[in-house]
Amino acid sequence: MSTYLIGHLRIPGGVPNEEGLSYLEQVEATVAPYGGKWLAQGDVDVIEGAWPGSLVLMEFPDRAAADAWYNSPEYQAILPLRLNNVIADVILVDSLPDGFTVRGFAQQIRASRTSHS
Repeated sequence: MSTYLIGHLRIPGGVPNEEGLSYLEQVEATVAPYGGKWLAQGDVDVIEGAWPGSLVLMEFPDRAAADAWYNSPEYQAILPLRLNNVIADVILVDSLPDGFTVRGFAQQIRASRTSHS
């Protein structure tokens, strides 16, 4: 089951500084050994709410690969370049199982609420 990394990034001044550029130049090489790939990156069109900044969307083969990449010595060595120069919220989320439907999800919640009444 794929795992996705979603990053909400706010770069002070809107343009990466030298350390931010150094991070960008190095990060791809840290991801490749773990099967990670970029699916989307850049500014977003906000249709509801607020989203200052940009987005990064990456896919990993599974949670173990995503965790192994994030905790790898190679990534940890460059992570301060991002942490010290970008305001970011970064999350991991697993893909949905085959056959998932939102309707079925709602029905599970209804059944759970009924059984707890």
